[in-house]
Amino acid sequence: MKTRYVVALFLLCSHCFGPAGKAQSQQTSTQSSRQILRKTAPAYPEVARRINLGGTVRVIAIVAADGNVKSVEPKGGSPILLKAAEDAVAKWKFATGSESQELIEVHFAP
Repeated sequence: MKTRYVVALFLLCSHCFGPAGKAQSQQTSTQSSRQILRKTAPAYPEVARRINLGGTVRVIAIVAADGNVKSVEPKGGSPILLKAAEDAVAKWKFATGSESQELIEVHFAP
């Protein structure tokens, strides 16, 4: 009986929420707010798609004076989604300025 309840609940949830697949990014920064010139959208991980995982991850991008991202450090969120966010943000291009740290939130919506 318990198994039927779990299966029915799972099917209901998967039907209501549909397939996972959207990733949106939003820059929020407390230290600097450099303009983003080029964004690369994160690829939604296949594992996350299969389990219908969504959420928000935060990364800190260390941006060089020329606007290129030098490194990306994880700040918080699902480890499954963090890698996709780090890979995408590493390809971003910012406006020139002094070296800065940018706090970036990436939203993955199921």
